[in-house]
Amino acid sequence: MHTITLNNGIEMPALGLGVFQSPPEETVSAVTTALETGYRLIDTAASYGNEREVGQALRQSGLAREEYFVETKVWLDDFGYDATLHAFDKGAGKLGLDVIDLFILHQPFPSRFDLTVDAYQALEKLLDQGRVRAIGVSNFAPEHLERLIARTDVVPALNQSELHPYFTQPDVQRADAAHGVLTQAWSPIGGITFYPGWGEDRINVMDDPTIAQIASAHAKTPAQVMLRWHLQQGRSAIPKSVKPHRIQENFDVFDFELTAEELASINALDRGVRGGPEPADLTLETASIEIPEA
Repeated sequence: MHTITLNNGIEMPALGLGVFQSPPEETVSAVTTALETGYRLIDTAASYGNEREVGQALRQSGLAREEYFVETKVWLDDFGYDATLHAFDKGAGKLGLDVIDLFILHQPFPSRFDLTVDAYQALEKLLDQGRVRAIGVSNFAPEHLERLIARTDVVPALNQSELHPYFTQPDVQRADAAHGVLTQAWSPIGGITFYPGWGEDRINVMDDPTIAQIASAHAKTPAQVMLRWHLQQGRSAIPKSVKPHRIQENFDVFDFELTAEELASINALDRGVRGGPEPADLTLETASIEIPEA
C-alpha cells in the first residue's frame, strides 16, 4: 500500500474506499470487501448516514486498530465550537472509535464563516487532546483556505475536493501545495459525471477516448488509469463502490506506471466544470441535514 505523510507527520494510505451514497444496508459488505482486498483507508461522513455500518465492518474485520485509517466529516448543522465537539462524540460513537484518524469540516460554509472558524477551532482542541490524529477540510477553494489559515493555528492536513480528469481544480491544488495541505480527490474516477439523478447533460469521463487509449496500452481499465493518475501526482483518492469486483479493480493500480506524456494528456482533459454542488451555495436553508445522536 502506497502511503502519504501528512504535514503533522501522520502517515496515511493514499488510496481508500469512499462510502458516499452507499446505502447503510450495503455499506458493511462494501467495507468488508475493501478491507479483505487490502484497503486500509475508509472515508465516511456524518451526512452519509452510514458511519455506524462502517464501524461495524471495521470491528468485524479482525484488524488491529492501528492497521486502518478512518476519516469522517462534520456537516454544516454541527458547525460551531460546542456543536462540533459534540459532532465528534456522535461520529466516534457511531464508528465505535475512541480516536478518529482524520476529522474534516465537510464544507467551507462561506456565508457563515464565523461558524466555520469556530468549528475548526473545535477540531484543533480535539487534536490537542489526542482524540483525533489529524484535522482537515473539504471543498475549500483557495480563498476559503486562506481565510481559515489566517484565523486559526493549525494548518489543515488535507483538503478533500471534487477532482477528476474533467475537473482538475489546478487553483485548489496549487493553494493546497503552497500550504503543505494534501489534496484528496473525491469522485476521483469521475463518478459525479454519471451519478443517477445528477442531470442528463453530463459527459461520462469513463468513456473518454484519451483515457481509453491509455488504458488499452497498459491493459488496464479507465478507472485504474485515473486512479494511477492521482497517485502518481501525489494526491490521495477515495473511489466509491459497493460492487466487489469494482472495489477490487480500483485497488489493482500499483503494478503499472503512466508516462509523463500520459499524465500530461489526462491533465489536458480538464473542462473546468464542477459536477457537484457549488460549495458557496450550501447553507442551512438549502442543505440542512439533522445528524442523529450516536
